[in-house]
Amino acid sequence: MATVANFLAKPIATVVPRPSSAVASTSSFIFFNYKTNSLFRRENLPKRLFSAVKVKAGAASPGKVGTPPAKDEKVQKIHSGEEFDEALKNAKSKLVVAEFATSKSDQSNKIYPFMVELSRTCNDVVFLLVMGDESDKTRELCRREKIEKVPHFSFYKSMEKIHEEEGIEPDQLMGDVLYYGDNHSAVVQLHGRADVEKLIDENRTGGKLIVLDVGLKHCGPCVKVYPTVLKLSRSMSETVVFARMNGDENDSCMEFLKDMNVIEVPTFLFIRDGDICGRYVGSGKGELIGEILRYSGVRVTY
Repeated sequence: MATVANFLAKPIATVVPRPSSAVASTSSFIFFNYKTNSLFRRENLPKRLFSAVKVKAGAASPGKVGTPPAKDEKVQKIHSGEEFDEALKNAKSKLVVAEFATSKSDQSNKIYPFMVELSRTCNDVVFLLVMGDESDKTRELCRREKIEKVPHFSFYKSMEKIHEEEGIEPDQLMGDVLYYGDNHSAVVQLHGRADVEKLIDENRTGGKLIVLDVGLKHCGPCVKVYPTVLKLSRSMSETVVFARMNGDENDSCMEFLKDMNVIEVPTFLFIRDGDICGRYVGSGKGELIGEILRYSGVRVTY
């Protein structure tokens, strides 16, 4: 049986969409591993997990470089590579989301207000805007960062690029920000086997169900389902403990995934009284909620 280790060869595995049939209700994906040439099929269920952000008045488009920002706008305008590097350094371990845009890009103008709105609500995330056609310095920065199309979003932590997207929609941008920048939510962040064992010991009595979300850093379906996990962690906090682990974070996480026989991601492990009582593999919002309710003791009819 193939193990999840086959997903993790460098460079990062590419997710290639396959055409769906006229009667199919799910989209089939293939994970391609450049090192082993292995192919693994998985199911990616509903993509749109939440409605678009409501944009408040006062959010200017990125093309209006000289326009004063709204008083609560927290997007930092970058005008050179030196400013960019300084912003990454000052952010330390915080997530940095950098949008590379141009004044003539309609897509850039459309998505920028959503980034402004995110900057107002995500206080632990640093947002940057680079206008590629503003000057020779910003053009050079775009060449350095290998930006070919706009809008382009790059995600950094501790001055290291951890993720990037091109031409994304507002809901995907929000999902990425939540997934890569979630440090203070009700979802417990686990970084190895010791963290898992500690969480299980803390909840061995008391009757709470543990839902452990196991994924990978660059797994699209893992990112898409995470806003649902975040919302459930807040609404079900009295009866359910939600936790998350990225298998490609370190060797300890990888060994745990192997021991748990996690082959596909995202995989949700359900743990009660120290024992694994079930699992759900997939990114379907409705199916995930149904399984959580079922293992919580609520009768669910499908």
